[in-house]
Amino acid sequence: MTAVTLLSLAGAAVPAGSATAITLPQADPPPSPTKLFTIRDARIDESSGLAKSQKYEDLWWTVNDSGDTARVFGINNTGKLKAVLSFKAPVKDVEAVAVDKDGTIYIADIGDNKADRDMIEVYTIPEPDKLADATSVKFHRFDFKYPDGAHDAETLLINPQSRQLFFVTKVAKGLGGIYAAPETASREGTNELTKIAEGPAGVTDGTFMPDGQVVVLRSYVDVARVAWGEAPKVVGRAGTPLAQGESVAVASNEGNSILVGSEGKGSAVYEMAVPAAKAGTTSPSATPTPKNAAADSGDTKKSHNLRWIIIGAALFAFVITIITFPPGRRERLDRMAENARLTGQAPPNEHPRRRTPAA
Repeated sequence: MTAVTLLSLAGAAVPAGSATAITLPQADPPPSPTKLFTIRDARIDESSGLAKSQKYEDLWWTVNDSGDTARVFGINNTGKLKAVLSFKAPVKDVEAVAVDKDGTIYIADIGDNKADRDMIEVYTIPEPDKLADATSVKFHRFDFKYPDGAHDAETLLINPQSRQLFFVTKVAKGLGGIYAAPETASREGTNELTKIAEGPAGVTDGTFMPDGQVVVLRSYVDVARVAWGEAPKVVGRAGTPLAQGESVAVASNEGNSILVGSEGKGSAVYEMAVPAAKAGTTSPSATPTPKNAAADSGDTKKSHNLRWIIIGAALFAFVITIITFPPGRRERLDRMAENARLTGQAPPNEHPRRRTPAA
């Protein structure tokens, strides 16, 4: 990917010509990635995803790339395998794993190198009450379909607040896509995905940070910081240790660091800082504006205007009544009319005709 493409994806403007240089204060460089552990268990030979456990401290779940059976591996911060959870599902190409806030593990069978799958699947299993190997774990299956044809993908994202699922497609060049599942996915029928934004090329894994405002996307050689919102946008990048980068996960439920890993036997996992946002980039709105907000505002304004018109008309009528019938006048005329009725006299004339003086 060219430097111009990276700048474009990061939201930075590419200079059209020479300009006066502006000296900006330099921030301290982020700490270099540090090796946290090595995955040495021979059963994990193609780690293709990584996800922080919600139930256990210093534990991450990983999966093998295509060719393995339906299973996930729990490894601790020394690289030791603590549990293998197996379930009986006919997986095709598992590429990602994620864990929601309630401790449900999501295994994403979403790889499609030939782009010929009619739909993709995500399986869910609970984090166990005890860290030990388990077979025939009970699972649920969710089916998904892209709106614009088949895509290869290696990234599943779970919003930490809403638990909504998002998929990021993988392309060798150009731009991929970010697709949203329905807010509440159903196990009945096929869930239709919706494309919400374009994504960078070569994405092999991703994760939401705990605040839900930032997503980190992994490629073979770097990680990208994405400001999440109505239009997710890449706002920063950082290189990673050279390897076939395949996984990224939150390092802890607090802080601002991530773990990055790669495929292969004896693969190493490094801890590094989340890339900082580049100067001059702005984050998209984190809360989408409801589509009917403008209409509601207009209706409310019209309602207020009509209310004041009615109130004004009522006040005008009241003032006219007061002017036309001064206090006491109507009451006096009513009494005179009643007296005339009782005495048999003609009722008084409210507006007596003025007599013409005699000559």
